[in-house]
Amino acid sequence: MEYRKLGRSDIKVSAICLGTMTWGVQNSEAEGFEQMDYALEQGINFFDTAEMYPIAPSAETYGRTEEIIGNWFQARGSRDKVVLATKIIGPNKQRFPYIRGGDTRFDKAHIAAAVDTSLKRLKTDYIDLYQLHWPDRATNGFSALAYSHEADAKETPVEETLEALDDVVKAGKVRHVGLSNENPWGVMRFVTGAEAGRGPRVATVQNPYSLLNRSFETRLAEVAIREDCGLMAYAPLAAGTLSGKYLNGQWPEGARRTLWPDNMRYQGPQAEAATTAYVKLAQDHGLDPAHLAHAFVLSRPFVTASIIGATSIQQLKLDIAAKDVVLSDELLAAIEAIHQVYTYPCP
Repeated sequence: MEYRKLGRSDIKVSAICLGTMTWGVQNSEAEGFEQMDYALEQGINFFDTAEMYPIAPSAETYGRTEEIIGNWFQARGSRDKVVLATKIIGPNKQRFPYIRGGDTRFDKAHIAAAVDTSLKRLKTDYIDLYQLHWPDRATNGFSALAYSHEADAKETPVEETLEALDDVVKAGKVRHVGLSNENPWGVMRFVTGAEAGRGPRVATVQNPYSLLNRSFETRLAEVAIREDCGLMAYAPLAAGTLSGKYLNGQWPEGARRTLWPDNMRYQGPQAEAATTAYVKLAQDHGLDPAHLAHAFVLSRPFVTASIIGATSIQQLKLDIAAKDVVLSDELLAAIEAIHQVYTYPCP
């Protein structure tokens, strides 16, 4: 397993990060335990979760994934072997009325409360990487490329958020902080705010990145490298799409798209055509399509870690095996040729 620096800290994290968002809905606690046991055996020391997990979120399951991880820490005594990342939910009053009264913000009161409840569920007294799940402002994200400004939108100033994060870091509850679903303006505001002494420096940014969505390269790759704020790539398989399992109208039983067909982010004619091309490329070179997709993400110089999530131990084993795949120059050139035809099929 390859290990990479977490921001400018002295922490080394595995290039593969274990995603956890299915535990509590699609996966039982026992299955979550099995995945964590296996990941640790394979050298994965980096786990990522969030207070809103599992997905799909609901009032009934809110916080359950963190509870499963906490129970595993307690049962295995393995807290010191894991670099643990979690997230505070961003504002979305309509969708999450059951979380802290619904009007969640990145201010001192909400961050302090969220950290304390996550610590309780996780059965630990510190979080290694605490991330802001999405911006506390109106901006383009979650498949939107174009930005439309909302001058009167409610938002918490970055400086106030940094001061709130500084409080939990100084209290010893959080070691490092990160962003998620962010844009260059947001990352740089947090970086310059930290340089001005307003709070801790962000170590990572967790955004979508895959063969079907390479928008990070134009938006944030330079920032990630120059500011040592590396990408934690989520959905490296584009929610399983790049495995090829949905091609030709297939709807596998128990798959995420089958369970939640309204999630259209990785669906549509362009997604289907691009996926077909990448799957054929992998097969022509004797590779599993999932290995091609994962190995590409892991090969990028701005990536700190690629977040792998699985609903079965067999799938997890297949995905982790991608760590040993090295893409040839010929394969990389072929990927770029496909990318020129299908540039951003799923932003």
